[in-house]
Amino acid sequence: MSDAVYTIGHSTHSADAFVALLTRHGVDAVADVRSSPYSRYNPQFNREDLKATLSEAGIEYVYLGDELGARAKDRTCYVGGRVDYERLAATPLFQRGLERIAAEAEQRRVALMCAEKDPLACHRTILVARHVVARGIAVRHILEDGRLEDHDAAMTRLLADLGWPEQDLFRTREQIIEDAYRHKGREIAHEEEVQSETT
Repeated sequence: MSDAVYTIGHSTHSADAFVALLTRHGVDAVADVRSSPYSRYNPQFNREDLKATLSEAGIEYVYLGDELGARAKDRTCYVGGRVDYERLAATPLFQRGLERIAAEAEQRRVALMCAEKDPLACHRTILVARHVVARGIAVRHILEDGRLEDHDAAMTRLLADLGWPEQDLFRTREQIIEDAYRHKGREIAHEEEVQSETT
């Protein structure tokens, strides 16, 4: 059983550099949580190319963008044209995705993969990792330079970025972190494009 679930952003890495980051940390399965598993500017991370690259390195590729992606197809997950992470996390499809991650983590070392280099700028942390941790599973983020950041340290960094205290007179650190998740979630959540009407 793995000691944790990992996360990683493909950023603008070359395919070789990306594989090196994974192997450095003993990752043997990548769970792609992008809603659209393609990259216009970094085609080496298009689904088919990435799967082939990882296979050559002995790393399994699993697509979980339907279950754990940030661009929900379920219309009940939208509020004012923007995805509401709380609603998305409560859907049966998302919960099934979490169950798959938990099951995979019992067999191998899994890394949740999305595009953004900073885990705090990505739903893999603010949405998915939040609920993985809530299931009692440790999460570690592989940073762009290869260093590891424990999820709790990432949350400390999130509070610092927001300029929020770690505790105050009315809330515990855990309550403040819950508020920070919601705040950051609203900031980064997918927003539908408004179709302009032509007359």
